Amino acid sequence: GETILRKPQFRELPFETQVFGRYARVEKALVNAIVESYLQGVSTRRVQEIVAHLGIDQLSPASVSRMAKDLDDQVQAFLLRPIEQTIPYLFVDASYYKIRDGARYVTKAVLVVAGAREDGYREILGARITDCENEEFWSGLFEDLKERGLAGVQLVVSDGHTGIQKAVEAVFLGTSWQMCSVHCTRAVLRNIPRKHQKEVAEGLKEAYGNEQRLQDIADDLNARGYRKAANTIERFLPGLMSYTAFPKQHGKRIRTTNLMERVNKELKRRTKVVGAFPNEESLLRLVGSILMDINEEWVTG
Repeated sequence: GETILRKPQFRELPFETQVFGRYARVEKALVNAIVESYLQGVSTRRVQEIVAHLGIDQLSPASVSRMAKDLDDQVQAFLLRPIEQTIPYLFVDASYYKIRDGARYVTKAVLVVAGAREDGYREILGARITDCENEEFWSGLFEDLKERGLAGVQLVVSDGHTGIQKAVEAVFLGTSWQMCSVHCTRAVLRNIPRKHQKEVAEGLKEAYGNEQRLQDIADDLNARGYRKAANTIERFLPGLMSYTAFPKQHGKRIRTTNLMERVNKELKRRTKVVGAFPNEESLLRLVGSILMDINEEWVTG
């Protein structure tokens, strides 16, 4: 509720109580709870309704957003921290969000890079907001990671976006690229009639890791008149086999981007209440904070 605080007035000396910070209107623990609710995907208006029951009637959605701005320094420190361990496997992906641009809304990409360390732990390595997913933006992000200490990359796993493939070739010389087998299956099935999709999907699942069997499926689809589906397999075939060069016990984890799919799903779940972000700063603040939470869970087991 409301508390009236009487304090002495000095002409020459400043006075500050150890109980409340200067100009404080809300106790710090409550501010932390409000910010945490915001990060967990509770809308600012819903937060306002909740704290109204605690006797705080003048907490506007804008006030909640201002409180959350204290996270900016933490997010920047997290995204710019040194990378101290060797990262043999990189997983990269992007998700899309609406941002207000004057009187209109535009869609922008959030590029996220995660890695699997030599000790087996996963780690969020970086994130960036861009206008698109072309080679230039991915290359810039990869170069920043190298400047922060990224080393030892042997395999980069992603979907079939050409911008990622070209960036990997340019920035990580001697590194292999792995096409996510799940994304490959989806791309193939887009060119297959629904009645045959289950059959083809099961065949692909059993064929991954065997180059000849994948080629046989492509030849069979071509003979049946599904040329685009066959072309998709043949186009990605070299990238579908890269993971077989690494320890067999790692294969199930490094042949797909399932790790990144789960990250993006959590980002979408907790940003859903926002709808459209007022600017890039607010998007990076929320996404970066969520990535910090995910990373903490990963590195602490």
